[in-house]
Amino acid sequence: MTIDISDEVQAALDARKPLVALETTIVSHGMPWPQNLDTALEVEEIVRDGGAVPAAIAVLDGRIRVGLDRASLEQLAHSKETLKLSRADLAYGVSSGKPGATTVAATMIVAARAGIRVFATGGIGGVHRGAEESFDISADLGELARTGVIVVAAGAKALLDIPKTLEVLETMGVPVVCHGTDAFPAFWSRDSGLRAPIRLDDAAAIAAFADARDALALGGGMLVANPVPAADEIPAEEMATHIEAAHRDSVADGITGKAVTPYLLNAILERTDGRSLVTNIALVKNNARLATEIAIALAA
Repeated sequence: MTIDISDEVQAALDARKPLVALETTIVSHGMPWPQNLDTALEVEEIVRDGGAVPAAIAVLDGRIRVGLDRASLEQLAHSKETLKLSRADLAYGVSSGKPGATTVAATMIVAARAGIRVFATGGIGGVHRGAEESFDISADLGELARTGVIVVAAGAKALLDIPKTLEVLETMGVPVVCHGTDAFPAFWSRDSGLRAPIRLDDAAAIAAFADARDALALGGGMLVANPVPAADEIPAEEMATHIEAAHRDSVADGITGKAVTPYLLNAILERTDGRSLVTNIALVKNNARLATEIAIALAA
């Protein structure tokens, strides 16, 4: 086995206590220092204060790690050489011995292997703009169709083609549940302009839906789209201007593949004078709170 589970996480698994998996590309690629480390530590504290156990996931020294200490999170936050690992290269991260942070897809794989049913992140990947020519579609969508983990996110990243992302999720049979809203959220903004496929208003209802899917052996995961708190959002109309400009710059600079999202996030951070990062941190924390409530409801 190449998976090392921390004592805290293993004790929770043995006692059937609620757990929340956490990805680490937010730490390595999604936020600048020192906000990346501070946010990771604060999110873990939110999960613990809510009554669950956090299980951050990464690859270090050729081993998949479930449950990270501060030193490991700090290593990921500081290193410029950390790999961004998805399904295609998770095993390479192990075999190479290089440090690797897990994306949504890779985190789902490891969480399911470890027996963790709920995972909190910022936003999922999806169909990139211009995918009809580039074929750039995130592995996150295929993983949601394949792997039985509930993913709590602030919708799909607003950088993406959100209508096409929802179409692909529907085609793959992935339930998209919007928490407490009739609108599908768009990461920094509460309303993408698209209606919620399914609306549920509390963690107990989401847990009951997940249990019903398990009882029917439908397979695959579930996306729970949790809008950023109203006080922290940046309106979609304002974000659209920044996103369009950042996309134009990425094309002009020849940015492709896994480099696209970090490039765009950094460009938007600069264009919003740091406001996008403040909102990003707020939505990640908000997702951790809801994921904790769902994990507790499932454990009950």
